[in-house]
Amino acid sequence: MPADLTASQTEPRLTSLAHGGGCGCKLAPNVLADILSEMPLSLGHSDLIVDAGKSDDAAVYLINETTTLVATTDFFTPIVDDPHTFGRIAATNALSDIFAMGAKPIFCLAIVGMPIGKIANETIRAILAGGRSVAEAAGAPIAGGHSIDSAEPIYGLVALGMGHPDHLLLNSKAEAGDVLILGKPLGIGIYSAALKREILSPAEYDEMVASTTRLNTPGTELSELAGVHAATDVTGFGLLGHASEMARGAGVQIVIEKNEVPVFEGARRHAEAGVKTGASGRNWESVSHMVSGQMSEMETDILCDPQTSGGLLVSCAPYAARAVLDIFAQHGHDGATIVGRVEAGPAGVCVA
Repeated sequence: MPADLTASQTEPRLTSLAHGGGCGCKLAPNVLADILSEMPLSLGHSDLIVDAGKSDDAAVYLINETTTLVATTDFFTPIVDDPHTFGRIAATNALSDIFAMGAKPIFCLAIVGMPIGKIANETIRAILAGGRSVAEAAGAPIAGGHSIDSAEPIYGLVALGMGHPDHLLLNSKAEAGDVLILGKPLGIGIYSAALKREILSPAEYDEMVASTTRLNTPGTELSELAGVHAATDVTGFGLLGHASEMARGAGVQIVIEKNEVPVFEGARRHAEAGVKTGASGRNWESVSHMVSGQMSEMETDILCDPQTSGGLLVSCAPYAARAVLDIFAQHGHDGATIVGRVEAGPAGVCVA
């Protein structure tokens, strides 16, 4: 195609240009662990209070006794074909890690890789505009970035935030006796697989977009609430993968009540028909050694379904649960649900 292609001419669907989409294109946890096995992840820097050795959502640098800098990056290939919507989803997903740490986002940098000549410049502008709209809504304007010509369309953000060192929501602070609250329903990976097959209904598409563009803003407020001990966001490794990270970090047993886990009804129907992503199987292979309990194949696929811009998983004392649910509702997260509990015991996840 010529380099001056315009969107008015025929151009391929964005999702057709990528082998995976959204957080489903992340490296499987066991593959990533093998790649990093000979690298020092815990750096031992006194002011770097959260580094890669913690398997948390973002890195945290102590600036002074009341201020930390929280930093993360996230980017992926298209999960939808509308460019503006793709930009919005990618930006919402990247900012989620800041909120999952209980911090307040302050500004972002854009990560842009685009197949120049295969899609129009105006399509790329729409992707960037979508990302900018979300970042500005979150109070974290995009101040710069970097771009390359790449084989697949890639977009995301480096997101920076500020927080108080005493109010960080680390995934390693879950306590035995806590209850677990999930902020959004599962099923985004299944919906994205159905979209690629062109069997996703308009209503299901709208549901997917509404969820993936809803910022996890409750995290900042939850960090100030007594009784809230830990949080993480459920993204590419699925609920079982991210719950396993929480269990391992805190040295506790995470119990997931599978019948209480919210799932989009459309996603459940697609799962019953066999629709799933390749990432769900890879997620299960990576985490199965830490999981006990009985699950059907479909239940395993749902609990390992990679979530793009998924919900927060919050560990809190039972007395704080009502206030946590109220904060979620005040931020438009009406689907927040108690999905399990934390027990003393060897690190692992039990599906009950």
